[in-house]
Amino acid sequence: MLASITPLGERGRNNRFASTATAYVVGAALGGLTLGALAGGLGWLLGPSGPLSVVLVAIVALAAVAADLSLGGLRLLTVRRQVNEDWLTAYRGWVYGLGFGFQLGLGVVTIVTTAAVYAAVADAVLTGSVLGGVLIGLTFGLVRGLMVFLGVRVHRPEQLTRMHRAFATRARAASHLTVVVEALIVCAAATVLLGAS
Repeated sequence: MLASITPLGERGRNNRFASTATAYVVGAALGGLTLGALAGGLGWLLGPSGPLSVVLVAIVALAAVAADLSLGGLRLLTVRRQVNEDWLTAYRGWVYGLGFGFQLGLGVVTIVTTAAVYAAVADAVLTGSVLGGVLIGLTFGLVRGLMVFLGVRVHRPEQLTRMHRAFATRARAASHLTVVVEALIVCAAATVLLGAS
């Protein structure tokens, strides 16, 4: 998706990058907000709170580390669905920007490449509140949405090629960074539990 919504791509479709990208970010924020509200609402109904929810956050983060490192043969479960690229030629930029962003902000309705996505949803549930879930979901959606601006300098085909190379070069480092953050969440949860005892 990041390769499609660039100044180069939008110019080729007679759209303005700024309006499409803005709609994309808004859509991703709304998708994340929706996901977070639903997850937080579920958590409120289930009612996990206190030390138990902190333990569960640690377990979820440990499971995410194990899945992202494929420890013990664990494999990441995912859907095989992507956003519909036909929208790029069927609708105005702001329409597909909003639609693509919303789907990616939901996180789990398109291909999931890291267990951190599932961990974010689980953590939104474990807040035990709609507000907590909304804050996690909104942050998740905004971070995903703002990624569209990585292509803001792509005005020529060779710049698009360089962007793809840069993504491929940094993919492994990004995966390692994700695992480090997941491990830090485990450590933070352990610190909270030790401090509470």
